[in-house]
Amino acid sequence: MYIVVVGGGKVGYHLAKSLIAEGEEVLVIEKDAEKVARITRELGAVAIQGDGAEVATLENAGLERADVVAVVTGHDEDNLIIAQVAKGRFDVPRTVARINNPRNEYVFSHLGIDATVSATQVILSVIQQNIPQHPFIHLLTLQEGGVEIVELQLTDESPASGKTLGEMDLPPDSAVPLLMRAGRPIVVQPDTKLQAHDRLIAMTTGEQEQALRGRILG
Repeated sequence: MYIVVVGGGKVGYHLAKSLIAEGEEVLVIEKDAEKVARITRELGAVAIQGDGAEVATLENAGLERADVVAVVTGHDEDNLIIAQVAKGRFDVPRTVARINNPRNEYVFSHLGIDATVSATQVILSVIQQNIPQHPFIHLLTLQEGGVEIVELQLTDESPASGKTLGEMDLPPDSAVPLLMRAGRPIVVQPDTKLQAHDRLIAMTTGEQEQALRGRILG
């Protein structure tokens, strides 16, 4: 697999290092000559100097044969433009973009970027998972199809407590495939009775998220 990483800062450097260790073919595009020199010195001839937002640089990187482009610069505007060019001009099968401001996630997802990663959102999810009273946590967003994977913590007052999954009137395009009970994973069947303190792992769409939350948590 040929993977192009745009941005040779700390994120891009460690991403490239990990991918190379897994045996992938990697090329890093970075503006800063010193960062290019460091990557070349420590990882080998896997970096070129250039502006990833310029088509000529992307052509020089052989983007037309790339399987994945990961854009991880510190600027959301650049990341969006580069990912769009990779997708629209070079037909790259999969584009992944770093988001520095979580407010921009909506824009990225609606402009065709396959996957986004927000460090802020990841840290927030980890914090929320350690707050027992937090009832609703975003675990993952899959841009393809707008799929949301969420966690819902049931209480004694939750409408779903005491009911089986088959008795639940879930919104369209929603499913509850798994729950955690007393630290143990349980695959949910239609006759599985939900209990207070269960942690449900659910899949839904952005449009149905609020409806799912209402049906299960109230």
